[in-house]
Amino acid sequence: MAETTDLWSQDLPERAEPDAVLHVDVGGYEGPLDLLLEMARKQKVDLTKISVLALAEQYLAFIETVRKQRIEIAADYLVMAAWLAYLKSRLMVPQHADDDEPSGEEMAALLQFRLARLEAMRDAASRLMNRSLLGRDIFKRGMPEPISITRHALWEADLYQLLRAYAAQRERGIPAEYSVHQRSVWALQDAREILERLIGQSFEWISLDTYLAQYLAKPDERATALASSFSASLELVRLGQVELRQNAAFAPLMMRRRQGDVQ
Repeated sequence: MAETTDLWSQDLPERAEPDAVLHVDVGGYEGPLDLLLEMARKQKVDLTKISVLALAEQYLAFIETVRKQRIEIAADYLVMAAWLAYLKSRLMVPQHADDDEPSGEEMAALLQFRLARLEAMRDAASRLMNRSLLGRDIFKRGMPEPISITRHALWEADLYQLLRAYAAQRERGIPAEYSVHQRSVWALQDAREILERLIGQSFEWISLDTYLAQYLAKPDERATALASSFSASLELVRLGQVELRQNAAFAPLMMRRRQGDVQ
């Protein structure tokens, strides 16, 4: 059984890494081959100073490990190595006037154009695949909303027109008819006659509010009754008919009939 296992395990090539990348290690540059070509296209690495022999040896070492599993990769690297060697030779050898083949500068420009076109295609494909998908990233609206129209009025007017508009607005708020409420007002003579009648022949001190109690109970007559009665009482004091007294500030005003003749 062990012999059978050995037969199956003989001559089995080692599997290459699925993402195996060729790295070049030369005096002028170290990195992946695609980056080396990109640097050569941008003229950041001088291809005339890179050893083609060292480059070829590293190519062959890599191809030996992957040729049985990934023949297409090895072939691609051989094509790129051959093209690099040819490009280097064109750059190193002076071009003759009768040489119909493209010069090294033209070949480098052609490589630059192809790499730029490839980069543009890859970038477009990447942006296309990274766009939002309908139903996954973005969704349609449900019931569509009606279009609403909003209008903003813009008025132009001077100061006179603004004042006229303001006056017209104020006039619309004023009632068309106005009725004047007739107020009940005591005349000074009427108040004097009322006090003379109320005091009579009373010689006791009685407050003025007590005499006017029936009139002060009416809200419409309260203010005019107090004002006119106070003025009439002062007139009666001047004539010597009554006496007034107030014990303190804001105290009730006391009144009585004067006794005796005026001195």
